[in-house]
Amino acid sequence: MLYQELIRRKRDGQRLTPAEIAALVQGMTDGTLGDAQLGAFAMAVVLNGMGLTERVALTEAMRDSGDVLQWDSGPVLDKHSTGGIGDTVSLMLAPALAVCGAVVPMISGRGLGHTGGTLDKLEAIPGYNTTPDLRLLRQVIGMTGCAIIGQTGQLAPADRRFYAVRDVTATVESLDLITASILSKKLAAGLDALVLDVKCGSGAFMADLAQAKALARALVDVANGAGCRTSALITDMNTPLAPAAGNALELLVALDFLTGRAVPPRLWDVTCALGAEGLVLAGLAPDTAPGRKMIDDAFYSGRAAACFGQMVAALGGPRDLLENPTTYISPAPASLEVAAPHDGVITGHDTRAIGLAVIELGGGRRQPTDRIDPRVGFSDILPEGTHVTRGDTLARVHAADDATARAAAQSFLAACQIGGAAAARPLILDHIT
Repeated sequence: MLYQELIRRKRDGQRLTPAEIAALVQGMTDGTLGDAQLGAFAMAVVLNGMGLTERVALTEAMRDSGDVLQWDSGPVLDKHSTGGIGDTVSLMLAPALAVCGAVVPMISGRGLGHTGGTLDKLEAIPGYNTTPDLRLLRQVIGMTGCAIIGQTGQLAPADRRFYAVRDVTATVESLDLITASILSKKLAAGLDALVLDVKCGSGAFMADLAQAKALARALVDVANGAGCRTSALITDMNTPLAPAAGNALELLVALDFLTGRAVPPRLWDVTCALGAEGLVLAGLAPDTAPGRKMIDDAFYSGRAAACFGQMVAALGGPRDLLENPTTYISPAPASLEVAAPHDGVITGHDTRAIGLAVIELGGGRRQPTDRIDPRVGFSDILPEGTHVTRGDTLARVHAADDATARAAAQSFLAACQIGGAAAARPLILDHIT
């Protein structure tokens, strides 16, 4: 089969068969499809799109390009977020789902653009192994029911190569290719069910609701077409989900949430809604009302916290992280309060700008090889709708030095909108089944 002939057909807007797409993915995996050809194929997809059958075939072929995990027990359930600011949901939800009876091999990613990554948060834990071998992964899941880790070299290797080429050929922004990239890695974990959190707003990749719905529909249709029961919630990301932005600071929020020391309402609502939806998809609850009760009990009883602590210890982290977080999570050298410039109500945030300010502090990557400083970012972010008077603390900056702290404080001030009243806005914008 000539690769150039398949590229020509896609360039001309024709549909490719599953066998033809499988041949292209085989070429991605074994190297017989050159980078120039791969870039040309990606551009042809960007320009002409794919039908549902093609999307499913591409996702399945990329999933099958490496190991596809199989589990002796189940149901096997996962959650995926398209990324936002203060989004710590995975850290709490994985153990909660596990104590409700699910097997949760959560394959997570690093920060992308202005958004934080679950793996970057976990790597703020001393000793935590985000890349265990398959033997250890199975051992940890057998012991605790869940493991939050990164993509191993054996899972969906075609996606890794394809993304690297897309990244330098202006072909990242394709609904077809984004869908296949996300789902090939998730489905390689051997899932029975998947719940999606598609973010929408100023801090999301999809700022427009119509775009968020299109992505959610594509993901749901392709995942179900590939045999994985999937639905999506579209959730608001016009303000940080948690009162923190920055890896270690968000980790501390998650630990407080699990132990009940402090539970931000928006974070609680999104976490529990996604959990209830996931339990229904996995067949562990008949509908979302009893599913919500199960998730609530997992947190209130302390079982989710205990499960998280066991997972951390089994993957090399400290056994008493939940009880003594500040023993292991070092503070940044400099901190600074961001003071309200005048009286009013916090009417919203430029959430993307907050994420970019974290990157400027050193808490994110400008280049793939950059090292992250997990200590930096913002904490104690006042939520939207809060009445403030001049001089009140809007947030606290954590930085490597005083100069960068002052610059970050100015960035946060510019991103925090203070006015007369905050408009009510729903947290869950839509449900895609």
